[in-house]
Amino acid sequence: MKLELERMKIMEFGKKLVDTGLTKGTGGNLSIYNPEEELMAISPTGIPYYDIRLEDIVVMDLEGNIVEGDRQPSSEYEMHKVFYEKRDDIFAVVHCHSIYSTTISILREDLPASHYMIALAGKNVRCAEYATYGSPELAVNAFEAMKDRYAVILANHGLLTGADCIENAFNTAEELEYVAETYYRARAIGEPVILDDQEMEKMQEKFKHYGQAR
Repeated sequence: MKLELERMKIMEFGKKLVDTGLTKGTGGNLSIYNPEEELMAISPTGIPYYDIRLEDIVVMDLEGNIVEGDRQPSSEYEMHKVFYEKRDDIFAVVHCHSIYSTTISILREDLPASHYMIALAGKNVRCAEYATYGSPELAVNAFEAMKDRYAVILANHGLLTGADCIENAFNTAEELEYVAETYYRARAIGEPVILDDQEMEKMQEKFKHYGQAR
């Protein structure tokens, strides 16, 4: 079986999307890219995460061909493969329909640096131009808005994050949903104070050395 480890991780983190409230039903999608094999494993379309079996995870090349798997891939596979084609620092992508990030997306606003944890993504999280879900235009818009960032808000849609591994991509999505919720709550009672670019540059530098040494 090709990309067995990657498939197992997609099953694991798909369930975590539901368990942590980052998505509901079959919403969202996940993928992992193996640069040695030049293949990506991606969640299938339209199957609840707790029902997905290992063989349901689809393995594709970056031409969009199905290499292995019994199901059709996520309808938004192009939004994943564009990052593997054009970025050399992203090997996993998580897309979710989390409540507060999606609320910001409906306003078609960027998520500003209201909390220092946004440094996981960059100085802020931009909102991409709207495009129909699953369309090539959505992939292009997401990629453009996520340049020099590790997350993007998809207008009237949800949140997408990318990282060097699925663990970090998922963690970024979870932390950004927290930032989106606190920003939403702050705006409900007043005007949030936004951290300036200089402070965010400092945070990004600190985050390079955050956590346990591997």
